[in-house]
Order: sequence, then structure tokens, then C-alpha cells
Amino acid sequence: MTDAASKHTCEAEGCSKVASLQCPNCVKLELEGSFFCSQDCFRKSWSVHKAKHQVENPKTTYDPFPSYKYTGSLRPVYPLSPRRAVPKNIPPPDYANDPRGYSRMEQSYGNAQIIAMTPEELEKMRHVCRLGREVLDIAARAIKVGVTTDEIDRIVHEATIERKAYPSPLNYYQFPKSVCTSVNEVVCHGIPDQRPLHDGDIINIDISLFKDGFHADLNKTYFVGNVDPESKKLVKTTRECLQKAIEMVKPGVRYRDLGSAIEAHATANGFSVVRTYCGHGVGKMFHSAPNIPHYAKNKAIGIMKPGHVFTIEPMINAGSYHDQTWRDNWTAVTVDGKRSAQFEHAILVTENGYEVLTGRLPDSPPSQLDF
Repeated sequence: MTDAASKHTCEAEGCSKVASLQCPNCVKLELEGSFFCSQDCFRKSWSVHKAKHQVENPKTTYDPFPSYKYTGSLRPVYPLSPRRAVPKNIPPPDYANDPRGYSRMEQSYGNAQIIAMTPEELEKMRHVCRLGREVLDIAARAIKVGVTTDEIDRIVHEATIERKAYPSPLNYYQFPKSVCTSVNEVVCHGIPDQRPLHDGDIINIDISLFKDGFHADLNKTYFVGNVDPESKKLVKTTRECLQKAIEMVKPGVRYRDLGSAIEAHATANGFSVVRTYCGHGVGKMFHSAPNIPHYAKNKAIGIMKPGHVFTIEPMINAGSYHDQTWRDNWTAVTVDGKRSAQFEHAILVTENGYEVLTGRLPDSPPSQLDF
């Protein structure tokens, strides 16, 4: 290791000592940072730190859209890793092998009436939702400074197929990965790539599994390292928005009314509600009726009945509610580059209220927000 002239803080996890030793490979590659207080801290950090030699080396990675006017500081880091394989013995959804990723079931369903699941169907739905939660928790445990979103995709993919399930995002309308990872100003549908997570980032991990003919769908926003107070407030408020909407669920409630509770809480805290994307029915189809906007005065159709299963997934922005999409045709970002957070659960309407199908498990990681 090289003894640098200036002093820095050690980059080893859990260490804050003054550091002057720099990784020699980073020096050769002209990479910034990479300071450690001792050889011991350097060795302990090697498994994570070595990824910087690949993902931040301008000779091996690139921005695929150099002429695009980005709204914030985030940039895609290509090349993307090859599409991950799913064993042939795992039954796939109908779009998995379609060149365009079209779901024939969704296309033929259109805007048909909201489906109420039978008791037998609900047992399968509960099972796949529990598996989805297990996979989300596994992904959460992998979050740390230096880990790439592509590595999170690998972890999610492998955990999914270990459960004999198919990762629902993979090839859905040609989405190239097994999970959506939305960092900082990304509202939703972020594509995992070679960018490492940075100290102070926030990241949403959106998990969807397909097993026994049913899809699970859930997501959560996490802190990476030391996050600023405003970002913490944004994430906390978003989680509260979801909870306030969930508590309204019971037979007879109009789907359009959920948005009023969400927007009232978001705006009271100085934030805005994304309007482009909404909650949706989920089950045999990845997306189906009802549509559930998260803003007030919407015109959503439908009344909750026992057996309905759907997602509530508010996307809350620190600035403007408007969004735009990167040239990959998936990554939605805030127009002003300010941060966005999201939480999602799959909810069942019961005879007297609701059941959160994707809720925390006894061994889920401790919540960063005491939820």
C-alpha cells in the first residue's frame, strides 16, 4: 500500500481512524479515495473494495447515454452483465420467453373486472408472498458501501431460483434483470448495473417472484451508510404514507380514496406524490385491475371486496412530483434530480379488514425506521 501525503478517514466498515495508506491498485488506475488506516483494515475490506478496480475504472466501464441530460448526479455504469439463466425445471410466466416480453394473459385481460381469489388461490398467494419477503430480506442484508447493484441482482436471482421460483421482472416487457434497484433520484424501475453503492445513498429494492402460477410483489427503501436527515425524513414519510393507506383497507372502500390519505401526509411533510405510476392488482398476472393511484382526486374505478389482492406502493419525491425516463426506456427519475423513496406491500381484503401478505417475518433484518 502507498503512504499518501494527505490524511483521510479509513474506509473500512466501522472504522473512523485517520488513514494515509492508499490501495496500490487504485493508485495505478487513478481512482479517487481508497484510504485505510492499516494493513489489517485493508485486508478486512478487500472482498468489497476490490470491486472498485472494475466498476470505477473508466477503461472498462462507460456511460451508455453520454449525450443525455441527466437530472441528478446518478449515472448508469455499463456494460450490463449477461442475462442470468433460470433452470428449465422452474415454470416461467407467459412472457419469459417472448422476444418482446409481452404477457398474453395481461394483454387479453385488458381492463376486466377485479378478480377475487378463492381460498385455494389465496394459499398459493400467501406462500409466494412469504418467499418474496424472504428474498427481499436476503437482498437487504447485502446492502453496504461498495456493493454494486448488479451484485444485488445476482443475490436476488440466486435466492429466487433456490426457492424454485422465477424472478418476475426478468424479460417482462424486455426488462433485462431479476430485480429493480432504484438509487437516490430514481423513482422506480432502476436497472442493476456496475455502479457501487456510495455512503449516503438511499436504495429501493423491488422484489417480484412467480411460483405456482402466482406473482408476489413488494419493495422497500434502505439507507446506505450515513444518510442525511432530509433523506431520512423522506424515507420515513414514505413508509408512513403506505401505512396510512393500508389502514384504510376493508370491504366497501373505494380504491380512489387511498390516494387522498397518501397525498395529505406527503404534502404535510413537504413532499410530493408521483402520478405516473400506481399500485395494481397482483396474482396470476404481474399487473392487473385495480389501478391504485397514490394522489388525491384521482378517478380510479372499483370498490374493495373480500378476496381482492393488490399492491399499494407510493413513490414520494423530495421535490417536484414530475418524472422522466432515461434512454434505457425503464429508469424513471425525478425531473429536478432530487431524491425519491418508495415502499410496497401486497394486501388482501378480508371480511373485516386486511391482511398484509408481504409483511415482515420473525427473522427479518431490524428496521431502520422502527417499522
